[in-house]
Amino acid sequence: MPQQSDTSPLSTLRPGESATIESLGGDLGLMRRLKALGLGRGQRIHLLRRAWMAGPLHVRVGMTELMLRRVDAIHIRITPRAA
Repeated sequence: MPQQSDTSPLSTLRPGESATIESLGGDLGLMRRLKALGLGRGQRIHLLRRAWMAGPLHVRVGMTELMLRRVDAIHIRITPRAA
């Protein structure tokens, strides 16, 4: 099991890269919302694109595509997947 130091926030992923979600953080409301969107520990997440400047991240989890605000993405800890 990776240690916290081996993880990074989702906001550091580059377009085209995939990772495994290790943990969800933030307040209880944010954690519930992220889980309701299908995000959870062990899920594979793929970054499709980043909006210009500080815009949202377009990600795919399973068959679902969603847009996440960058302020929310920093609370999602990931472990990058090997290519």
